[in-house]
Amino acid sequence: MGSVPSETLIVSSRLVLAPARRSDYEDWAKLRAASRAYIEPWEPLWPSDALSRRDWNRRLKAWNEAWRAGTAFVFFIRRISDNALVGGLSFTQVKPWPADSASLGYWQGEDFEGQGYMREAVSAACNWAFTDLGLWRIEAGIVPENARSRRVLEGTGFAEEGLAAAYLEIAGARRDHVLFGLVRPRPDR
Repeated sequence: MGSVPSETLIVSSRLVLAPARRSDYEDWAKLRAASRAYIEPWEPLWPSDALSRRDWNRRLKAWNEAWRAGTAFVFFIRRISDNALVGGLSFTQVKPWPADSASLGYWQGEDFEGQGYMREAVSAACNWAFTDLGLWRIEAGIVPENARSRRVLEGTGFAEEGLAAAYLEIAGARRDHVLFGLVRPRPDR
């Protein structure tokens, strides 16, 4: 995989995905606060100091350390037309050869639902992960009732692979997840 420049940008027709920066704090906190009821049911419990500057600094430090180590890549998604923060996308649990794989996660603000932004961001990011990171496989898991996330994954070529019991803690409870996988296109198939 090698070193991935911290100034990496992924550009699609309407979006730019860029690593989180210190200057993103206000946009991040505002979007997550406005969309909290929309986002919270699909994520691990938020810390007691969620959206504070301290929470942000803790996250940013962990994201930057993981980026440098090559174990995770966290991006913020911005709309090109007005630079609005749409949401975030991450590749975590990045594993080198022989796995050459990662786990995909994403979130978006409620006001951006139904406009195809997340599908566009996931497609562009997965292409980057296959070509620039050299990954062969990207995995994602969703709670069974998250129909919007299912549409994003199926719309970007992910295939349902099975059910994982008690896979992750979401909103304070261990939850089963439907697992999806996307494999790098192979010219021999």
